[in-house]
Formats: sequence, C-alpha cells, structure tokens
Amino acid sequence: MRNIVKTFAAICLCLPALALAEVKVGFVNTVKLMEEAPQAKAAIGKMESEFAPREKELVALQREIKDAEDKLSRDAAVMGDSERGKVERDLVGRKRDLKRSQDEFREDLNIRRNEELAKLQRRLYDAIVDLAKAEHYDLIVSEGVVYASTSIDITDAVLARLKKSGN
Repeated sequence: MRNIVKTFAAICLCLPALALAEVKVGFVNTVKLMEEAPQAKAAIGKMESEFAPREKELVALQREIKDAEDKLSRDAAVMGDSERGKVERDLVGRKRDLKRSQDEFREDLNIRRNEELAKLQRRLYDAIVDLAKAEHYDLIVSEGVVYASTSIDITDAVLARLKKSGN
C-alpha cells in the first residue's frame, strides 16, 4: 500500500511538469526481470550446485533412519529389552542429529539465498538506472502500478541490457 501511495505521490508531483514539458516515463516489471534475467538463472544454478551435496547427504540420512525404524519394528519382538532399548536410543539420537543438520542446512540456504538476492537486486537496479540515464527517462516506476501500457514498458530493454552484460 505504501508503494502505491509513494508512486501516486511521485506522479502527482510530476503533473505540473507534464503541462510545461514532455516527461519521459517508463515502467519496469521487476518480477519478470527476476524470473528471466540470466544473472538470476545463474544464481539459482550456483546455489543448487553449492547445496546439492548437502541435500543428498540429508536425504541419505533420512533413508538410513527410515530403514533402521523398519528393521526395529520388524525385529522388536525377537530382541531383548536391553538391545531394543539401545536401538531405540540410537534412533532417537540419529533423528535429533538429522533435525539439527536439516535446520542448519535451511539456515545456510536462506542466508545464501538472501546474499544472492541482494546482489541480483543491485544488478537489476543498476541496469534500470543505466538504461534510464542512457535513454533520458525522467521517471521509471515499478511496483504498485495498476496498469502500464506497452509503450512505456521498458522491461524487455532492461532484460536485453542484462543479457548483454552477462554474469
């Protein structure tokens, strides 16, 4: 809601200028940029390759625990009380370790995701500003816009600029 109010206020402030001079306004769909920019795809691929080994390790641990639980339920009747108690305590410890590892994994993943997102947002912002300066835009709007005609939508131009700049 704040973004809508800010955008509306910015446009209202520009209205007197519109009467005096031609104002060049552009619109950027940042969601589309985040989805289609090659830098975004590269960041996703980088994070997937970085975290894939740990994820596979966690899946393997889950499978081992599941197999051990199945074995315990199958063999519990023929085990002695002390042996069954030992296996159950071992399973509880392994589950606790797995949960701790999963929590650490999620935390590390979220930290890296936020780092990559901040880098990507900065690159998108720089590309938008560079294009606006190069093509002499007076105002570029983004979120909070209800409608923008294709004549002022510069999203594809920003995307082309991002593709040229590469990673």
